[in-house]
Amino acid sequence: MRAVGGALILAGLLAAAPAAAGVFDDEVARKQIAEQQKKVDELRQQTTDINARLAKMEEGARSQPQPVLALVSEIEKLREEIRSLRGQVEVLGNDIEGISKRQRDMYVDLDLRLRRFEQPGGASPSAGSVPAGADVPPKVASAAPVSGDENDNYERAQGQRRIGNYQGAISAFQGFITRFPKSTLAPRAQYWIGDSYFNLRDFKNAISSQQKLIAAYPDSSSVPDALLNMASSQLESGDATTARKTMDGLIARYPAAEAAEKARRRLANLR
Repeated sequence: MRAVGGALILAGLLAAAPAAAGVFDDEVARKQIAEQQKKVDELRQQTTDINARLAKMEEGARSQPQPVLALVSEIEKLREEIRSLRGQVEVLGNDIEGISKRQRDMYVDLDLRLRRFEQPGGASPSAGSVPAGADVPPKVASAAPVSGDENDNYERAQGQRRIGNYQGAISAFQGFITRFPKSTLAPRAQYWIGDSYFNLRDFKNAISSQQKLIAAYPDSSSVPDALLNMASSQLESGDATTARKTMDGLIARYPAAEAAEKARRRLANLR
């Protein structure tokens, strides 16, 4: 039986983006996919066990005299169980693909909105929503517009990520930053490098990639998302203490960011 494909993972949403954009939360998606994949694995194991029993019975039928009708009936029952299990696996596979499609659709919308915030004239993370005195870096107003060549290279890298080729996406985004280090899309490219490592479950490189974003682009509106992705990597690595500190820092520095709201929900679940 063919293995059921895995799923893509949703990245942290844009600072100060509308709350409605986070309805299909990345943590919820990951939990749904993990639960569905667990069911698929259990069904596949059941199918393997039944196939083994069936093979054993068929071998016994050839080598030993047994009541033929009873044996045929038992074999047919096992085959029916196998057909049923295969049907359940197919349904679960469709469910996983549906979740993946919703994630891919949200990725497209998310990246478009995030890129607008990185462009000259885009909204600042603090626009109209951050309390006075909050430590939110100012938006750089003198950034150059994105050229067609930059946009094409960035979109090619995004295309690799959207189809789940995370290693290819990492290479493409790294190439983009090397070629266009001053591009207003460079912070987003660096963010997606870290997110791609996260999806490959290479949490060490995911964290270091987001730390590099924060160090290289401290004024970027991608910083809250980078901090949230770092916290997710720390949690997945089993370092809940450091993850809490990272999320506390995110909330303190960017209290009005959508990433901060997600951090609050995750902290509530950890307590």
